[in-house]
Amino acid sequence: MSPAIAALAGSALWRELERQGFKRLLGKTRRELDLLDAAAVQKFFADEKPDYVFIAAAKVGGISCQPKSARRISFGESPHSKQPHRKCAAVGVRKLLFLGSSCIYPKLAPQPLKEEIPPDRPAGADQQWYAIAKIAGSGSARPAAASTAPISSASCRPNLYGTNDHIDLQTSHVLPALIRKFHEAKISGAPSVTCWGTGAPLREFLHADDLAAACVFLMRHYSEEQFINIGYGSDLSILELAQRVRRVIGFQGEIVWDHSKPDGTPRKLLDSSRIFALGWRPKIDLDAGLAALTRIS
Repeated sequence: MSPAIAALAGSALWRELERQGFKRLLGKTRRELDLLDAAAVQKFFADEKPDYVFIAAAKVGGISCQPKSARRISFGESPHSKQPHRKCAAVGVRKLLFLGSSCIYPKLAPQPLKEEIPPDRPAGADQQWYAIAKIAGSGSARPAAASTAPISSASCRPNLYGTNDHIDLQTSHVLPALIRKFHEAKISGAPSVTCWGTGAPLREFLHADDLAAACVFLMRHYSEEQFINIGYGSDLSILELAQRVRRVIGFQGEIVWDHSKPDGTPRKLLDSSRIFALGWRPKIDLDAGLAALTRIS
């Protein structure tokens, strides 16, 4: 996997492994290895025989992607639903970690979201197909764990942001979409920026570099079958997020809220007390992460 081509989470993992001094890194670009091709995946594992595996592949998108029927099929058939975990067990992988999502939790589950909440109840209609694929992927790690050495089965994380994020306004998540909207409005001199919904939903944001550090930490220190949350530990409203982005970008205009657009799940805050108790904590606060991203943009 090339960090210049890999997606948000995968490229952050690659950078973190290099930063920590790992030399024998294996990876393929999407063009080099199609994770929807079971035979190709099996050959890759048989040829390379990796010791440790991070499964970060996914087809992702923001709230505008989910309701469309064609995209529902696409999310259901995304790489993480094809369960390459089983190939890991067959070639003697020592440990794997599958990157899940907070979307696996039920839409109106008690907050903060604890790992004990069963992920088998339907998620909201705006995210159910992505959630189903993630539930299938995290669940299939457990049979793999039973047939080989100890495996960190899965982790759940909130909204990610950082280097190599996807900024297409039709398919991106809320934070990169807001950065692009306010940046373009500032450049064009627009009087206002229109944001979706009411601004009331609460969301938690984790920098991809923090996620990567957490994943390497878990690979070293966590071997339970129970998936574990990786979160920042606090959340904020989308309205406050938009105000922060506007301030960092330096846009002087008005924020207009389009109430005809969906809000999505009212709140998604992970209970990350388990990983915090193990000794990991995030280091990049949202203001610092935003400032770094807007310098790049």
